[in-house]
Amino acid sequence: MTGRVYLVGSGPGDPELLTMKAHRLIDEADVVLHDKLPGPEILTSIPEAKREDVGKRAGGEWTPQEYTNHRLVELAEADNTVVRLKGGDPFVFGRGGEEAEHLAANDVPFEYVPGVTSAVAGPGVAGVPVTHRDYTSSVSFVAGHEDPTKEESAVDWRALADTGGTLVVLMGVGKLPAYTGELLDAGMDPKTPVALIERATWPGQCVATGTLEDVVEVRDREEIEPPAITVIGDVAATRARVAAFLRNGPGTKEDDR
Repeated sequence: MTGRVYLVGSGPGDPELLTMKAHRLIDEADVVLHDKLPGPEILTSIPEAKREDVGKRAGGEWTPQEYTNHRLVELAEADNTVVRLKGGDPFVFGRGGEEAEHLAANDVPFEYVPGVTSAVAGPGVAGVPVTHRDYTSSVSFVAGHEDPTKEESAVDWRALADTGGTLVVLMGVGKLPAYTGELLDAGMDPKTPVALIERATWPGQCVATGTLEDVVEVRDREEIEPPAITVIGDVAATRARVAAFLRNGPGTKEDDR
């Protein structure tokens, strides 16, 4: 077999945040299997003839993971160079681990290519550092949208509330009422600052801020929709102090709500 699979992170969406290695591999690939989260400018730069959409969207159309796993093996066995392109980093809530195990089990050589994770870059472009020595030295990354076949959540919100650090929730804006309620029930301060970042680094990026007790109302009023990141913790208040001087990259128009 001469085929190979590259599990490639595309970063948060801005094409200028795509790594040089990722850019080269995309150019050299015979086939690019992508999800919905690479930025639109990245996807449109790839020739349509070699793109395959295997994306998943919460509440929308989706491709079974089993199909994606099978397709990666099938293409590699046909001696293709395959890029599996994912938003952010493949190993941060990107199912890269599942795909790596499946490739190894089928004797398919692969390479992991890191990407700038949206979990850090998304808040950062909104003026929210996930750590700040004046406020917190710890951060927890949480998947807000878990496998629906699980009998119970693997996330212990009470334990997270007790850490006192920053919580960054990815893919969780739709379930915001559930987990903010859990955190409030666990005793987290209702006045804890919260930031919602929609389409981070993409054209149309928008940011809304509130507190743990009112952020659901903020989300609904400002019509924040996926893809969005939720940041819970004192660092979220940093935005108000830096936003006036924060400049985003080319192609990103921020709507500060």
